Amino acid sequence: MNAAVIAVVVLILYFLGYRYYSKFLSEKIFRLSDDEPMPSHELEDGVDYVPTNKHVLFGHHFSSIAGAAPIIGPAIAVFWGWLPAILWVVLGTIFMGAVHDFSALVVSARRKGRSVGDLAGLLVNSRARTLFLIIVYFLIFFVLAVFAYAIASLFVKYPTSVLPINFEIAVALAIGFLLYRKGIPLLWPSIIALLMLYVMVWVGTRVPIPLPEIMGSQKVTWIILLLGYSFVASVLPVWLLLQPRDYINSHQLFVGLAVMFLGLMVAHPTMQAPAINPNPEGALPMFPFIFVTIACGAISGFHGLVSSGTTSKQLDKMTHARHVGYGGMLGEGTLAMFATLAVAAGLSHSEWITHYHDWHAASSGGITNFVLGASTFLQALKIPELLANTFISVIVISFAATSLDTGTRIQRLIVGELGAAYKIKGFQNRYIGAALAVVPSLLLALLVEAPNLGPGSGGFLLWPLFGASNQLVGGLTLLVATIFLWKSGRPIIYTLIPMLFLICMTTGAMILNFKSFWHNPLLLVLSAIILALEVWLILEAVAVFKSRRGGASGVPQEAEMD
Repeated sequence: MNAAVIAVVVLILYFLGYRYYSKFLSEKIFRLSDDEPMPSHELEDGVDYVPTNKHVLFGHHFSSIAGAAPIIGPAIAVFWGWLPAILWVVLGTIFMGAVHDFSALVVSARRKGRSVGDLAGLLVNSRARTLFLIIVYFLIFFVLAVFAYAIASLFVKYPTSVLPINFEIAVALAIGFLLYRKGIPLLWPSIIALLMLYVMVWVGTRVPIPLPEIMGSQKVTWIILLLGYSFVASVLPVWLLLQPRDYINSHQLFVGLAVMFLGLMVAHPTMQAPAINPNPEGALPMFPFIFVTIACGAISGFHGLVSSGTTSKQLDKMTHARHVGYGGMLGEGTLAMFATLAVAAGLSHSEWITHYHDWHAASSGGITNFVLGASTFLQALKIPELLANTFISVIVISFAATSLDTGTRIQRLIVGELGAAYKIKGFQNRYIGAALAVVPSLLLALLVEAPNLGPGSGGFLLWPLFGASNQLVGGLTLLVATIFLWKSGRPIIYTLIPMLFLICMTTGAMILNFKSFWHNPLLLVLSAIILALEVWLILEAVAVFKSRRGGASGVPQEAEMD
């Protein structure tokens, strides 16, 4: 099968999904209007609540959700065959992931920018809020630990990427200052910055920067620096670093995807991976594990946290939610599609056999396999191999880093909401909240070592829990959106079906995982806690449905929620 044909078909389907399905949801289900009051205006504080141009906000939102996971997941799941991976990426993105992100953004914006955990308390009860916030805290803990290790590994493997990544941060700070303090329009400075970044990519190939080792490992050094950076970025005003950097990143990713697409059209490689490989030796069963292995590339609970945790607080008009929320997920689905094609067609047959000869090899080399495969598309355009590898690694690191610091900011807000619920003032301090976000991940990296991976690898131990926990939060976010629609007297089928599917697949995967976690007390205890919290939260939601149906008043009127 020609990979170029697959890419064209997928992009057409995404266009149709945005053109018709997102419009239907926007106009007929959620009934968005520009006249609605927005929390970015009502609660503007210059730090978290900041009215933002929809194109700038799209860049921030898209960059925040498009981290390493939509690359790692598909690059691993191809082990079961490229066809089920592509089908889940495409159908999941259009009918589940984009609906999830869009719904979380709209519901949060209509409830003063509250996080999805806080919304659970508003729509269900206070116990549900606490349960949801605790589940979310675990998920973001996994995100920070896993992504810090993944980025550190890339910096060590590709030291040519160090210079351009740090250059990008410095330029983003300058652009944020020029935009919000000097009133200079963002578009042209960001384009100039993007061009300068590509020059620095070339310079980086000439000036690789390895760092000194701490505890005998460069990865430990990078993890300390990355989590320290995340702490600082999470307490800075959102306009100073996150918005301009993510706007530049969005340009970078779109250019990168365009270059990969052009290279794919020139190379038009055939798929080297099998179309279907349902029971490969040593692998977990395809069903339900493909639905949690490919998480962010099809649907992701972390996206709902971004939508309700940061993006809803910057939404200028309600109608922009379609462009930012639904459209942003289509962008991530496109990245997941390219990740699938990069490892399924970008690698030669012999490379495929080498990197996917068993489950351990497939599950431990996702990002590296993507960089190698995607760089072959660039090499078809006569770009030298070293420059191509650096270009791709810079894209991957840039977006993983945005998820890292956005996750830290969201974790800070989650800690603050728990502090507000239980009247713990210290938790509401943004510096204390940020410390409580990064310190557990740092301690895990420094004090725990994964087998055969060396110092700093503690975060990698949590990877088996990340996908299932992420999808669980996605299902619970759709549960909150479904309750919101039900209480508003609107059709719930468009969020209910994805919610039921996702919760069933995720719960099944978590139960089946108990056998493989039996030798690891950390994973066993954490997965048992998360599963128990999930069941409790679902029971609380079911009780709400029963009480409403049994009451004399019936379903509340739309005005009660809007």
